[in-house]
Amino acid sequence: EWDKIRIGTEGAYPPFNYIDENGKLQGFDIDIAKALCQEMGADCEFVVQDWDGLIPGLMAKKYDCIIASMSITEERKKKVDFTEKYYMTPARFVAKKSETLNLFKKGIEGKTVGAQRATVSENFLRDNFSDVVKIKSYATQDEANLDLVAGRVDLVIADAVVLLGGLLEKEQGKDFTFVGPGFTDKKWFGDGIGIAVRQGDDGLRKKFNDAIKAIRGNGIYQKINAQYFDFDAYGD
Repeated sequence: EWDKIRIGTEGAYPPFNYIDENGKLQGFDIDIAKALCQEMGADCEFVVQDWDGLIPGLMAKKYDCIIASMSITEERKKKVDFTEKYYMTPARFVAKKSETLNLFKKGIEGKTVGAQRATVSENFLRDNFSDVVKIKSYATQDEANLDLVAGRVDLVIADAVVLLGGLLEKEQGKDFTFVGPGFTDKKWFGDGIGIAVRQGDDGLRKKFNDAIKAIRGNGIYQKINAQYFDFDAYGD
C-alpha cells in the first residue's frame, strides 16, 4: 500500500536539500517530498546519506526512494527506475569576475575546475574538458565552492540554482560570477530531476508520478516553487 515511505536524501545541496542550524532537513526537495507524501496519504521518513552512497543505499533497502536532486540519466537507469521529472535547471560554470574566460577549450586550458563527485556536472566536465583542464572532485558542492573562494580552483561547475544560492548570493561569492551558457544536454544531464526507486517498484513509481501531476495541477507545486525561486523550476 506504500502508506509508509522512507526517503533517502543528501542534506548537503542547498537550496534543494540541506540541514539548517537547528539540525532540521530543509529545502525545495524536502518540501516537494512532503507535499507528495501528503498527496499520497503516506507517512514519510527521511534518511540522510552521503551523495555517492545514495543509490547503493537504495539498492540495499536502507530507504524506498531517493529525493535528492538526482538527474534522470541512462547510466543511472541501469541500476534504478525513475519517476517523471519534478524540476529541471541548467548546469553552469562560475569563476572570479576578474577572470576573462570563454568556455572554448582554448579559453580554460590549464585551469583547475572543481565539481561534486559522482554528479552529472562532473561527468560533463570529464567528457568535454578533461584533456585541457585539471579536475578536482569533492564530496559536497560546498567544499568545491570553498576551494574556489580560497583560490585552490579556478572554476566550479554545478547546477546554476545551487551555485546562485550557495555561493553567488552570499558575501563570500561577491567577487564571482557565472561564465558561459547553461548546459542541459540530454547526453549528460538526462531528462531533468526525478525520484529514484528500486527497479520493479512500479507501484511506488506510479504513486509518485500521480502525485507530481496532482501538485502541479492544484497549485501546491507553484507555492513551494515561489518560496525558493523567481522562475518555474519545472522547466519546459
